Amino acid sequence: MSDESDATAGQFRDDEGTPSDEFGFPARGWRMLARHRPPGFGRSRLWRSPLRGPWLTSVFGAVLLAGLPLVIITGLLSYIAYGPQFGQAMPPEVGWLRLPSFDWPTRPAWLYRLSQGVHVGLGLVLIPLVLAKLWSVAPKLLSWPPSRSVAQLLERLTLLLLVGGVLFEIVTGVLNIQYDYVFGFSFYTAHYFGAWVFIGAFVAHVVLKVPQMIRGLRSRSFRQMLRTSRAETRPEPVEDDLVAREPSEPTLSRRGALALVGGGSLLIGALTLGQSAGGFTRQSALLLPRGRVSGEGPNGFPINRTSEAAGVTAESTGPTWRLVLLGGPMPVELDLAGLREMAQHSAKLPIACVEGWSTTQVWSGVRLRDLATLAGVSTPLSAHVRSLEAAGAFNQATLQANQVSDPDSLLALRVNGAELSLDHGYPARVIVPALPGVHNTKWVQQLEFREG
Repeated sequence: MSDESDATAGQFRDDEGTPSDEFGFPARGWRMLARHRPPGFGRSRLWRSPLRGPWLTSVFGAVLLAGLPLVIITGLLSYIAYGPQFGQAMPPEVGWLRLPSFDWPTRPAWLYRLSQGVHVGLGLVLIPLVLAKLWSVAPKLLSWPPSRSVAQLLERLTLLLLVGGVLFEIVTGVLNIQYDYVFGFSFYTAHYFGAWVFIGAFVAHVVLKVPQMIRGLRSRSFRQMLRTSRAETRPEPVEDDLVAREPSEPTLSRRGALALVGGGSLLIGALTLGQSAGGFTRQSALLLPRGRVSGEGPNGFPINRTSEAAGVTAESTGPTWRLVLLGGPMPVELDLAGLREMAQHSAKLPIACVEGWSTTQVWSGVRLRDLATLAGVSTPLSAHVRSLEAAGAFNQATLQANQVSDPDSLLALRVNGAELSLDHGYPARVIVPALPGVHNTKWVQQLEFREG
C-alpha cells in the first residue's frame, strides 16, 4: 500500500485506536470510500507547485476576508436602496431573508454611487484573488476521499457551497454588466438568493478556518517572503494536504505569485474606474461596456435603456403629451409649456446604475414637492411615478417621503442647459439624490402623491 493510502487509513482511527470516527461511523466505511476513487480525484502528482501551502493560501484568504464583507454589505445596501417596503426591490418576496427596511437617505447625494460602485468595482477587483485562492486549495478540493470523518464531511459541504456560491455570483454579476438581459431567468432574484448561499457558507468557513489562517500567516515572515527570489524558493514542510509531496522546480517565487495576482487586480481596477471617473477614461472601462452608450452634446452621458428599446416614440412625447398629477381632490394636467412656467430649480446630481457605472450632470426642472403642492397634497408620504414605457421591469417607481421632499428632487426638463434628449427621458424625467438609476424614471406621464 502506498504511503498516501496508509496515511488515509490511519486517520480512520481515533487517538485510542478505535476503528471509527468521533461520530461512531465505522472505519471500514471510509476505507471503502477511499478505494472507489473517481478519475482525476486524489492524484497528488497533478499538484506539484512548490508554492502551494498554508502560508500562501492564508495570505489570499486574509485579503479576501477583508474585501468580501464589504462586497456583501454594499450588495445588501443596494437591495434596500431599491425600496423593498414598496415591493419594488427584486425579488419582492424573500420570506425570512427579508432585510430590515428603512428610508433610504437622499444625503449625501453620491451615496448610491459610492455603495454600488464599491460593490461592482471591488467585486471585479477581487476576481483574481478568488481564482488564486481556488488554485491554492485545489489539491484539497479534489482530494479523495472527500472526508475522513463526519465532521470533515460537514466542513467539505460548507466549502462546496462557498466555492459554488462565489463562482455563481461572479459569473452572473459579470454577465449582467456585460450584456443586456442575457439570462433566461431573473438576474436580481438569482443573484440575491445566490448571495445568501454564499454568505452562509462564507460565515461558516470563516468560523472554521480563521484559526488555521492565523497559524499559516505566522508560519513565515511576510517581509522575508518578499525578499525571497525564485531560486531561493522552497516548499513548505509536508504537514498539510496543500503541500506537494513531490514538488517540481519553482517557475515563480511567492513574491512573484503575489505580484501576478495583485497586478491582475490593479489591471481590472484600471479597466473599471473609468465608469465613475468619466471623461476620456470611460472608454477604457472595458469590463462595463453597457455604460459606454452615450448621447451627444449636453446629453452626452451614458444611456442604459434607449427610447427605441422602451417603445417610446416622438409622437407619444409630442404636443399631445400631458403630465397627470393625482392624489388631491381633482386630477391636474400640465403640458410641457405649463411645466416650464413653474419655478425652475437646478442641481448637480449623480445618477448611478446597478451595473456599476455612474455620471454627474446638472439637471433643471420643477421640484417634486412643488408638484405635490399643486396636486393638493402638502405632505406626501410617497409618490408613485408612471412612465410612457408600456412594458418593462422599471416603467414605474415609488418614492419615499424624504425623496419627494428633498429640495433637489426634480421632475427634470433640461440637463446641462439643454432640453432632454428622447433617450434621456424627454419631455420629463425624475432625478432624485442617491436614488438607483432605474428608479429615476424617464418619460414620466403620471405622478400620484399619496398621504398614507
